[in-house]
Amino acid sequence: MNENIQVTKRNGKKEPIDMEKIHRVVHWASQDLNNVSVSQVEINAQLTFSDGIKTEDIHATIIKSAADLISTDAPDYQYLAARLAIFHLRKKAFKTFTPPPLLEHIKKFTDLGIYDKDILDKYSKKEINELDKYTDHWRDMKFSYAAVKQLEGKYLVQNRVTGEIHESPQQLYMLVGMCLFQEYKTKARMDIVKQFYDAVSNFKISLPTPIMAGVRTPTRQFSSCVLIEADDDLDSISAAAGAIVKYVSQRAGIGVNAGKIRALGSPIRGGEATHTGCIPFYKHFHTAVKSCSQGGVRGGAATLFYPLWHLEVRDLLVLKNNTGTDENRVRHLDYGVQFNGLMYQRFLDKGDITLFSPHDVPGLYDAFFVDQEEFKQLYEQYEKDDSIRKETIKARDLFAKFMQERANTGRIYLQNVDHCNTHGAFDAKQAPIRQSNLCMEITLPTKPLYSVQDENGEVALCTLSAVNLGALDSLDELEDITEIIVRALDSLLDYQDYPIKAAELASMNRRTLGIGVTNLAYYLAKNGAKYSDGSGNQLIHKTFEALQYYSLKASNKLANELGACPLFNETQYAKGIMPVDSYKKDIDEFCKCDLELDWDKLRKDVVANGLRNSTLTALMPCESSSQISNSTNGIEPPRGFVSVKQSKDGILKQIVPDYERLKNKYELLWDIKDNEGYLRLCAIMQKFVDQSISTNTHYDPSQFKDNKIPMTLFLMDLINAYKYGIKTLYYHTTRDGSGDDMLEKEDENGCGDGVCKL
Repeated sequence: MNENIQVTKRNGKKEPIDMEKIHRVVHWASQDLNNVSVSQVEINAQLTFSDGIKTEDIHATIIKSAADLISTDAPDYQYLAARLAIFHLRKKAFKTFTPPPLLEHIKKFTDLGIYDKDILDKYSKKEINELDKYTDHWRDMKFSYAAVKQLEGKYLVQNRVTGEIHESPQQLYMLVGMCLFQEYKTKARMDIVKQFYDAVSNFKISLPTPIMAGVRTPTRQFSSCVLIEADDDLDSISAAAGAIVKYVSQRAGIGVNAGKIRALGSPIRGGEATHTGCIPFYKHFHTAVKSCSQGGVRGGAATLFYPLWHLEVRDLLVLKNNTGTDENRVRHLDYGVQFNGLMYQRFLDKGDITLFSPHDVPGLYDAFFVDQEEFKQLYEQYEKDDSIRKETIKARDLFAKFMQERANTGRIYLQNVDHCNTHGAFDAKQAPIRQSNLCMEITLPTKPLYSVQDENGEVALCTLSAVNLGALDSLDELEDITEIIVRALDSLLDYQDYPIKAAELASMNRRTLGIGVTNLAYYLAKNGAKYSDGSGNQLIHKTFEALQYYSLKASNKLANELGACPLFNETQYAKGIMPVDSYKKDIDEFCKCDLELDWDKLRKDVVANGLRNSTLTALMPCESSSQISNSTNGIEPPRGFVSVKQSKDGILKQIVPDYERLKNKYELLWDIKDNEGYLRLCAIMQKFVDQSISTNTHYDPSQFKDNKIPMTLFLMDLINAYKYGIKTLYYHTTRDGSGDDMLEKEDENGCGDGVCKL
């Protein structure tokens, strides 16, 4: 029957279908793969062939046929489908399977305005030809199917109107390295570009979406995370909204600190008017966030921060709630509620929390971040002052309300502001941390803007990348890998443009980086360790000690070459204080491990010569980038051996790494009975990480009577997270039992797609 089918060629001509040609392609793609059937792929595809089918539809049908067969019984179908997709992608991009010479390719797309003209200005013909020869296009065959679809949908430079793709994945990797290191001295430059190319194309390093999609194009804004602070001032609120629009349009994820805005009913101009409160201004920020689409795919996203003791907290906590009206809800922002030790102590003592409008209690808001003793003294003083407007609520009722909204929406987050300021990179008295970012892993100093051109404000940016722990053969590799990342991200700070001067000045002065990890679940499994039972504690301690140590060592080395960052003096590092000196000692109760590296020497080197970068580490979500490297997501346990991810490209199935060998070693999310082991692992990581961690909490109602999770469990996790020194809590996920809980959807806020994530 199939021999009679006519195929419509690209030029409109028709000819009989060539089944032998199809067979050759599928057979080629199946080489060295296990347990895949070429005939099964062909038979399934033929069932949907119809007379007049277009040649490109034949390719798509065969690819889908292979992708539909992906399962734990035959995981290699994900590579068969990927190779067929790469074959199709190259034919679309180049009209042939073999990519064109790199020099010819760069010239073509530079002339079209698609590539940055600096590439040809900075590199000679000889250098480009040398890098072309170094490029290993066969590495395209190591991608899984989900990876190819992510590359095709998000990362490869293309015309998003016509769907025309302009490059291959290996060209992407090589060009990113060429752009990032273009200012390096010629002799060292070729070596570092090759090292970078090998590390990213062999999946040792994971890059965030802004870098993968943007570096090599004329658009030069690649920072994943942007932190913007507003004062209790109309000019500042307007400037913050303007800054949000600027950065949302550049595909960044936003953190907004609006905690200082005074409460509803506060006097204005000596009582001439009364204040409208926080909600109208939160709506203003919401409008700014949603004003631009991110690459035409989704609206912008932001997390907005305020303190637990704010007078309006009861109304603010329900802003995402589905009850209520549009007038008293702002549902499309996420919220970070800020706690400190005094709030937890009031909870433990069954005491009260007093709510204030920040404007009415001079010095209290600043002390909340800078000095916990001063905050306690002022807080208690203002509680006794009858002239100050205030409300009192039982601490346990307020905590329960917070947890109820967190559980119901999943998107009410938590920041422990004292841990962020006492255990981190910065001296709180000089550079306090007053907020986090969209995905709750960045802790950087900010200052309010009073105009978009304000050079005295501080908009904090963080540039991210991650180490693929599962791809490491030994922790010894971390020394070279972290140096490559530090050099690449530090170069990017000078390479990119800055839409706002306050962001440029902050970036140049602090040069903040956030190196994270991905594929932790696979790393644990292949080392015979679990999340839940403490068997991973020593491994994680050793691993994250090495990650932080070598990242700092690389930054110190770079400081020797190029100079320390100008505001190095505002860091704890300048005083010789490392994260290992300030962590919560409660961790020692479950992980009493000795340090294995020479911190004393590093401390002396850092004090003597500084660091090029004020911060080095932050553990972010790694949704899209984990698919590129066929990794488990970030630090999270997988929901199943097959992750079924929903994106704009449809359903993508991906098998956990090394499934057949390690299927009995993996610990799946919903098999873990509680959060305790996971929180302890995060605490061990936080002992070393100088920013924060996107720490999630997960709950399965089926484990409890009447399918109801006790509030006491929620609150105990909250208390333990604080006790262990965890700085931030991100998502709260609940297994709903419908089957959809196995479906990993891309975040609405983009944290599946490289705004602040990888």
